[in-house]
This record gives sequence, structure tokens and C-alpha cells, in this order.
Amino acid sequence: MFINFSNHPSEAWEKAQLNAAMEYGEVIDIPFPAVNPYSNKEEIYKICEEYVAKIMNLNPSCVLCQGEFCVAYGVISALKKFGVKVVAACSERKSVE
Repeated sequence: MFINFSNHPSEAWEKAQLNAAMEYGEVIDIPFPAVNPYSNKEEIYKICEEYVAKIMNLNPSCVLCQGEFCVAYGVISALKKFGVKVVAACSERKSVE
């Protein structure tokens, strides 16, 4: 099973990206949560624990994790301790300042 833990639904992915994810099995979307930028350390840990539990209950082979940096770091660190492969998508960032 491939878990898409991001705010980029797999139904909108290009065929190549979806096919690559499907090499791990069924693709399941878990939306990345909105994170209050004023959250303290305990609140961040609680969010991480909640989503790691949700993800691990699905017994994934691979997880795409993209979202707010503190939560992403915490979730990725925990998943790697459980031996779960974690990946990120690469893209060209187009931003305007």
C-alpha cells in the first residue's frame, strides 16, 4: 500500500506518478493537516502521533509525506523508525515574491 500524506490528491496526479506509486499497491490519500503556526512543541508532537498512528494502522509499504515542515519531520522520523519507506515528490517550484 502507498500512502499519499499530502494535500495533493492522487486523482490529480499525472499517469507516471500514479503508476510509480501503484508499484507499492493500492494508493490511499490521507490529507495533511492544517498546522497552526503558533503551535507549541507539545501540540506538534500530538499531531505527529495522531497521524503516525493513522498511517501505521494501514500497514503501508511506502509513504509520500509533504506538508508543514515540523509535522512532516516528526512523521517521517517516526515512520522511518518503524522501517517504512518514505518518499517525496520533486517538482519545479514557481513562486513570486
